Amino acid sequence: MAGLAAVRDRGAARVPVLGLTVLYDARCSLCSFLRDWLGKQAQLVPLRFVPAGSEEARRRFPGLDHRATLDEITVVGDGGQLYQGAAAWVVTLWALREYRSLAHRLSTPAGARLARGATLAAAKWREARAPDRWDGGVYHWGDGWTYDPSAGWTYDPAACDCGGGAPGSTR
Repeated sequence: MAGLAAVRDRGAARVPVLGLTVLYDARCSLCSFLRDWLGKQAQLVPLRFVPAGSEEARRRFPGLDHRATLDEITVVGDGGQLYQGAAAWVVTLWALREYRSLAHRLSTPAGARLARGATLAAAKWREARAPDRWDGGVYHWGDGWTYDPSAGWTYDPAACDCGGGAPGSTR
C-alpha cells in the first residue's frame, strides 16, 4: 500500500496517531471477544473495528494483503501507520487509558518478547480451534501436544508430525 510505505519511510514518530482501525477475524470467538472487550475500555485514541478480509476492509485499505490480516492481527493508523502481530497488540493497548503504561513496558526489548509470546499463544489457541484440529473438546497440535480441558496438557512424541522428539524438534 503506497500510503503505508510512505509513512514508514517518514518515521512514525512524526506522524500523530489520532485513530486506529483494528482488523479482526470475525469468525474467531477469541477475536470477537477481544473486540468487544476493547470497545468497552476507555480509549485515549479512538478504535474502530472492521472484520478482516471484509468488503469494508478491502474498500478502506485496497493495497493491504487482506489474506494476511486473517492470519495475524493488523491495526492501521489514520495516518497510514501499519502494525501487525505483537506491535498491533501493543499499539492497541497504547490507545487505552488503563493500559497505556503496560503498552510502554511492552515496547521495551524485554516487553516485546512477552508481547510476542502472548501473540503466539493467541495464534496457537486460534489454530487449535480450527475444525481439523478439534476432536470432541480435545485440541491436537502437530507437534505432539494435546489439550483436553478435563485433563490438561499432554505430550505424545508418537503423535508428533515433526519427526518425533521434543516440541520444536526438527528431526
